[in-house]
Amino acid sequence: MALCLKQVFNKDKTFRPRKKFEPGTQRFELYKKAQASLKSGLDLKTVVQLPPGENINDWIAVHVVDFFNRINLIYGTMSEVCTEKSCPIMSGGLKYEYRWQDDYRFKRPTKLSAPQYMSMLMDWIETLINNEDIFPTRIGVPFPKKFQQVCTK
Repeated sequence: MALCLKQVFNKDKTFRPRKKFEPGTQRFELYKKAQASLKSGLDLKTVVQLPPGENINDWIAVHVVDFFNRINLIYGTMSEVCTEKSCPIMSGGLKYEYRWQDDYRFKRPTKLSAPQYMSMLMDWIETLINNEDIFPTRIGVPFPKKFQQVCTK
């Protein structure tokens, strides 16, 4: 059992450390509001609405990071079952196949196994949310003009 948990929480394999908000900051308070509303069983449209008086970019940042953390947990639980051998293609059923493209190593859409694709995707997202120029965490530092565009990508 201990060996299994050690494998699951190996940063190089599946899980990454959760991105956390500093207690006492506005983002931490927004995170607590988001968590409380998600646990209340309310309508999802209501849950994700911007609370009155809050900054839209702060609210989006909190939800993007929370979504990343949740997807990371799901990905970690599936990585034991979905291996290079059992999932040789990243697909959405029989109809859709996902290919990886970036500005560095894969200049053209490239077939990857599901584990490779997910690893590349999670690394890419983690790099974005840890980039202070895109997701500033210091009070008074404005979000970049293209912040919302980056988040929809």
